[in-house]
Amino acid sequence: MNSKKNKFKAACLQMTTGCDLNKSLSFLREKLTHAKDMGVDIVVTPEQTLLMEENSKALFSKISYPNDDEGLKKIQSLIKELELIVIIGSISIKHSDNLAYNRTYAFDSNGEIIGTYDKIHMFDVELSSEEKYFESNTFKPGNKLSIIDLPWCKFGLSICYDLRFPGLYRKLAQKGASVIIVPSAFTVNTGRAHWETLLKARAIETGCFIIAPAQIGKHQNGRETYGNSMIISPWGKILSCVEDGNYIGVAEINLQEVESYRKMIPSINQNYDYN
Repeated sequence: MNSKKNKFKAACLQMTTGCDLNKSLSFLREKLTHAKDMGVDIVVTPEQTLLMEENSKALFSKISYPNDDEGLKKIQSLIKELELIVIIGSISIKHSDNLAYNRTYAFDSNGEIIGTYDKIHMFDVELSSEEKYFESNTFKPGNKLSIIDLPWCKFGLSICYDLRFPGLYRKLAQKGASVIIVPSAFTVNTGRAHWETLLKARAIETGCFIIAPAQIGKHQNGRETYGNSMIISPWGKILSCVEDGNYIGVAEINLQEVESYRKMIPSINQNYDYN
């Protein structure tokens, strides 16, 4: 950590993604340009940045395999133009004719892909008789941790429902992550009850900064998401919260806080066999 810069300005983007790829790309251009003008060093976007479709058939008509995906190519071109480090929280990328990956893409300021992560934990839940979600009908789960090396430190990658599996975050921290991203599209019901608590818990448990950009509002596909994009310190302090609207939350990340916190509370390095 000492050989790198200890401070940087991070931004998380809150948005209401719909079913129109070009509208999402236009919104992304507007907000990334604004972030660049604000002097932000890195921007992280929510889960499903480009498309939140009504059904699998509609989704698969608009996405492709990685080498041919129109949205991915346009994102790369935009980032290269703006010369900004960006982590796209996730987009849908074809794995086969009937399954996709829910994949995070990290880009350097030249628009080159420097890391990816495929969401491991599928959101297969029945919150009520009217509210059910079965991501595994559309998405293939990933099976690998992902940590990327950025100019300031290592970033651990995760997506939304992963947040409920603390072992993933502990492993990311033990493998060197000082910051972990949690791009999400939490439901209103689960978000209101659990979102802030879970984010703070993962920050406190790992001694990491948490950057959690979120989808918000009513989407064309009928879903309603909670928003409240947050940046949280290792101590569990909320440094930035976008409570409503399609805005950018910004906070300065001081990596010295990671080192100080882990010296005070070294639990991340204390392993026990409870068998």
